[in-house]
Amino acid sequence: MLNKTFISLALTAAVSTSAIAATEQDVENSFYPYKNGVPSFNGLSAGMTINQGNVEQFKEVLDPAMYEFIKAGDTEVKVGETTSFDLHSSYVNATKANLANVKLGANPGEISGSVAGRPFPEEPSLDDPRAGEKLAWNYKYGYNWGDSAAIMPFYWKFRNMETGKLERTLKFNFHFLNFTHRTEQAPTPAITPNPSNLFRGIYVQVLEPFDVKNTQLLIQRFEDDLKRDNAYLYLGFQRRVRRLSSGQVTDSFLGSDVMIEDFEGYNGRISDMKWTFKGARNMLVPMYNHNEMELDSESHKDDEGYQVVAFGGKGNCFPNVTYQLRKVYEVESASVDSNHPISKRQHFIDAQTFTIPRNITYDRKGDMWKSWSIGQAHPDHHLPQNKGKGVAIDDAFTMVDMQAQHCTTGQFKGIVDPKLTPESKMTVQNLRASGK
Repeated sequence: MLNKTFISLALTAAVSTSAIAATEQDVENSFYPYKNGVPSFNGLSAGMTINQGNVEQFKEVLDPAMYEFIKAGDTEVKVGETTSFDLHSSYVNATKANLANVKLGANPGEISGSVAGRPFPEEPSLDDPRAGEKLAWNYKYGYNWGDSAAIMPFYWKFRNMETGKLERTLKFNFHFLNFTHRTEQAPTPAITPNPSNLFRGIYVQVLEPFDVKNTQLLIQRFEDDLKRDNAYLYLGFQRRVRRLSSGQVTDSFLGSDVMIEDFEGYNGRISDMKWTFKGARNMLVPMYNHNEMELDSESHKDDEGYQVVAFGGKGNCFPNVTYQLRKVYEVESASVDSNHPISKRQHFIDAQTFTIPRNITYDRKGDMWKSWSIGQAHPDHHLPQNKGKGVAIDDAFTMVDMQAQHCTTGQFKGIVDPKLTPESKMTVQNLRASGK
């Protein structure tokens, strides 16, 4: 009896640590961290370049992988002015409306009261053993791509980093749709009916080259984080749909350096990882105004005059974009599955947007393996239709395999427009219909 009472009290205490409601001031601090000024670092200024000659001076504001790249002469970092990426007011207001309701459950992957908005806007504490988990929920229920969006088109290039040889180019369309936790696109806060109780759908279609044309991927993520995603692959040359096993999301996706689990910085369940908050810091991350960057007219140019970001550096593996000094949260995620191919990821989460512009992946031995960057473009300096959408636009990525000296790069045309991603796209029936 005594042991049961002790366990019950311990679980109650664990839950109560997450039940302390945030305040409206916490919300203001979370969404507008630069309201009273931007971070600074001795000797660092907008317009300068960090290279081999001065990298030691700025090591403190670089993540470990980027420091190694610059030190080796693989790339340079151009410093841009720190700007505010204000998220849509509907998302901020939804956060305020749910302040007193959101609580962690007794076990990782359990949460209650989160209808829409940022679940835990309060400043994380190193004294809170579940701070990392709360930050992971903020990312999962973040405003990344808003309620729905499309990348049309999306170019992936496979490159030999040593020789610079372009080995292969894939052209995709990607679509994202939130079924729940919606704040701006009607209907809000959820699409109904939703009999499977889905949280999010991700749909991918390969357009080129011919040998993989019409290959499609569908991920259906449940509101219940403890349920495994439904993931389906349609192979164009076989004209059949097959269900992916959980292990296949950590395989190379279509021969690239990217796993399905790598999408957007982390594309998996909260409950699949042990999350540890390592602290807040000011760090240089790739966030910028797309229209002011060096653009690539050869890879893509359309009737709107839109061009994708250009790449340079060793092997043309690095986007030619500016980095801002911003507040980030460093969080480690370690797989609870001992058979997982990595030991951990080191996430550098932007504290304002809760996107993940920088990641480092470590192999099973604990050695640095892959470096992920995803440039975030301000929506007001991008496509005209994205202006005022309050979404940090995924704009250019690179996944560098540091051990194999190989990279996969991505160039986006991201569009926040609900008409491009109807609910019907997130069905198995759509895979079959689109593959004909």
